[in-house]
Amino acid sequence: MAPRLDFTSEAFFRDPPTAIAALRASGPVVATRFPLVGDVWITTTHDATAEVLKDGTTFTLRKEDGDVAGLRWWMPRYVRAIANNMLTMDEPDHTRLRSIVDEAFRRRAIVAMEPRIRAIADGLADDLFADGSPADLVQQYARILPVSVICELLGLPAADRPRFIAWANKMSSLTNVVSFFRLLFAFRKMRAYLAQQLQIARVQGGEGLIAELVQVEREGGQITPDEMVSMVFLLLAAGSETTTHLISGSVYELLRNPGLRDWLEEDWSRISLAVEEFLRFVSPVQFSKPRYLRRDVELAGVRLKKGDRVMVMLAAANMDPAVHDRPERLDLTRKPNRHMSFGTGIHFCLGHQLARIEATCALQALLARWPKLELAVDPAQIHWRKRPGMRAIARLPVVAGGNRRPSRGAAAEPLLAD
Repeated sequence: MAPRLDFTSEAFFRDPPTAIAALRASGPVVATRFPLVGDVWITTTHDATAEVLKDGTTFTLRKEDGDVAGLRWWMPRYVRAIANNMLTMDEPDHTRLRSIVDEAFRRRAIVAMEPRIRAIADGLADDLFADGSPADLVQQYARILPVSVICELLGLPAADRPRFIAWANKMSSLTNVVSFFRLLFAFRKMRAYLAQQLQIARVQGGEGLIAELVQVEREGGQITPDEMVSMVFLLLAAGSETTTHLISGSVYELLRNPGLRDWLEEDWSRISLAVEEFLRFVSPVQFSKPRYLRRDVELAGVRLKKGDRVMVMLAAANMDPAVHDRPERLDLTRKPNRHMSFGTGIHFCLGHQLARIEATCALQALLARWPKLELAVDPAQIHWRKRPGMRAIARLPVVAGGNRRPSRGAAAEPLLAD
């Protein structure tokens, strides 16, 4: 019998490896109950996770009536319209929509943005303590950087960024059905705003992905007006929310493990390895969206029936000892690092390069500007939002510091942290 885990509890978010190990002991696929979703099977191993994500024929994101698997009958039409995006589509619709924006997210395009991303990060680092000390690194740094970058990529007005940040904060408060109803007004306003921005681009043109979507529409491309709105909503939300928590989670780990931080600062060429390990260990996105089974199937030795729902647990795949040596430890030298934080298969994260570069720029800019940065509170006082499926630090108070010990040598040990 699988343990009944509370996937929104402080204990779970503070120490995922322990909770995940207990869950995996019950099997590679276990039955449980997930907030907002209900009864569902979840995967606890790397291989079971990969099998589900790669087999879109058996594990579908759509119900038999074509509706999105995670939606409930009582959700308003505009919520359904927003949810009807490429992230929740099977083939061929997924490829039809992804191909429209794929070019903007190719490696060469994202690498070309790196100087601008670093400039934004430098400016935010300079202003971190502008309103006093301690500063909340989540709201005053980790939240603003990815929102600013995705807004520039989309071509949204810089003056509207406080509005996007407010919306992002409301989405982060999603914990249960009651909080979902509180969000409905914000969803409706956000959808109306994005529809307005698309209409402005139709009339006035402009720069960025919104203008490019309008051009595709004008040239007879296969995308409907509703799909355009949901596409922009998805890129704005997914392009900022997950990276926010990757940055804040990475900074938290470095500040509570000074040896790791010293090792990284001594040679910033190590940053790429470190970011991959932060992606694995922090695992901002803990679960995938629910999928329905189109037929009876055996998954990792467990018999599942047609109509059952499955969610892959990306965080569990990232902690699988069959794939990662000592997965419960943060090891910035880990190589290879076969984490699943960006998924796999056709839904492999479109923005994976952007997230990596944003995290790299965020860490370098922050620690270059504030080399003695410290947590303003004991790590035990850091808490996580009770949002199911997302590991998100609620507040990360920091101070400029000044009492850090001298850096240890480049060969210093340990390079592991609890």
